[in-house]
Amino acid sequence: MSDQAKGFTRQQMADRIAARFEDGWIVNLGVGIPTLCSNTDIGDRRIIYHSENGVIGYGPIAPTGEEDLNLVNAGGQNVTLLPGAAVVHHADSFAIIRGGRIDVTVLGAYEVASTGDFANWRIGRGKGGGIGGAMDLAACARRVFLIMEHTTRTGAPRLVPACALPVTARGVVKLVATNLGLFEPTGEAFRVQELAPGVGIEAVRKATGTPVLV
Repeated sequence: MSDQAKGFTRQQMADRIAARFEDGWIVNLGVGIPTLCSNTDIGDRRIIYHSENGVIGYGPIAPTGEEDLNLVNAGGQNVTLLPGAAVVHHADSFAIIRGGRIDVTVLGAYEVASTGDFANWRIGRGKGGGIGGAMDLAACARRVFLIMEHTTRTGAPRLVPACALPVTARGVVKLVATNLGLFEPTGEAFRVQELAPGVGIEAVRKATGTPVLV
């Protein structure tokens, strides 16, 4: 079994990011792996999960057979509501974002640079792709965390010195969770904050396109 195969599962990646949430934070969860953060047991912390489509204060993804088709997160998954939750107009949801009230947004990405730049809205320069709310979130949230696979399906690194894809925002990423561990962009490298069980530092360096610091 390779080091990469021994890494975090997608839920574990989300759990490691959710462990960094602080009591009272308003947390926006983007499409993809980030939506799994709402499944994490956060103990006695009070976290308000925010979705661009207007569901504020939701909880875990609904179990099969218990879905309310009117309640979905940003990824279109049916979710549960926690006490005190609200469903608001799409414009009001974006007023929360643009008003600077989001403590952290957790987004997926295609690439992230050691400078804190990231790309998550289009692959290549052809037609297709949609900006969505990512640029609003990157510009207005107090922190940006990313969850992503460490490499592409062909094995190319996603943690790079500079983004080759169209950039969503520059210099905003504070923390990156991948299947290989937790990493902090430092400007010229990524600093390891945690390695996934069974993953060695040399395997991380081999899978990363820019220097990795321990």
